[in-house]
Amino acid sequence: MELKRLTQMAMLSALGVLGSLFIWIPLGVAKAFPVQHAINVISAVLFGPVGAGVVALVTALIRIFTGTGSLLAIPGSVLGAVLAGLLYRYTRRIGFAAIGEFVGTGVLASLVAVPYAAIFMGTQVGAFFFMPGFMASSATGAILGLVIWHFLERSKVALPVN
Repeated sequence: MELKRLTQMAMLSALGVLGSLFIWIPLGVAKAFPVQHAINVISAVLFGPVGAGVVALVTALIRIFTGTGSLLAIPGSVLGAVLAGLLYRYTRRIGFAAIGEFVGTGVLASLVAVPYAAIFMGTQVGAFFFMPGFMASSATGAILGLVIWHFLERSKVALPVN
């Protein structure tokens, strides 16, 4: 992987960690981090599904190790980033990346979080326990990602490279 791409990925991960310090919404057992979801949308466009997944995973791990995120940060960000990247790859439309983030995190990750939380956190909850919070966080973040991308595109700072 080229140095420029790795540097961009590291910068987006750093922004995700930094954003989690200032912008979060408490949702019971979990916390919602809309900045992470916005970065997932932007990463999906810039790096595709694998690169977006790596950015999301690195960000989630740093947040977990620094105490700014729970163990739910992994399924709560990686699945949405990968699906956003896949939908963008096949449609070349930023709106589909945002939809992929919402469906991947809001629906799929919230369902995966139930057994994940039972295994790693000792939490026994129903199948739809995480869904409202994950949906709220991913919807807010996906919209934020669309807005940020619009401004980046207009300023010619970022253009899709994958």
